[in-house]
Amino acid sequence: MVEISDTDFRKIVKRAIDAIPKRYAENIKNLAFVVEDEPNLAQRQKLKLRDDQSLYGLYEGVPLTKRGAGYNLVLPDKITIFKNPAVLRSYSLEQLEQSIHHTIWHEVAHYFGLGHDRIHELEGRY
Repeated sequence: MVEISDTDFRKIVKRAIDAIPKRYAENIKNLAFVVEDEPNLAQRQKLKLRDDQSLYGLYEGVPLTKRGAGYNLVLPDKITIFKNPAVLRSYSLEQLEQSIHHTIWHEVAHYFGLGHDRIHELEGRY
């Protein structure tokens, strides 16, 4: 497990967000990135997570592929990065940074409408 302050963790998250390739980043609109320690009960229940399952990130919103012409004047979609599961899984700062980078990419892919099968197919190309 890596020990890291909330401030330094947020800096890693920011660097991972800043590393999103420009061709994708310039098409991200009305999306908030937040950091929480753990998923809350409602998030865990919605995803039907067991107590022994971890969650590193979560996209909540309407993917771009599902938005119609009337999609406007809405609150931002949200990507939450969960600190504790990522820290507990990491044995070095480098591993933590890679995990966060991967999680950001994975959740942004959901924002763009990709499902898990397609995301896993594209893993490693980002």
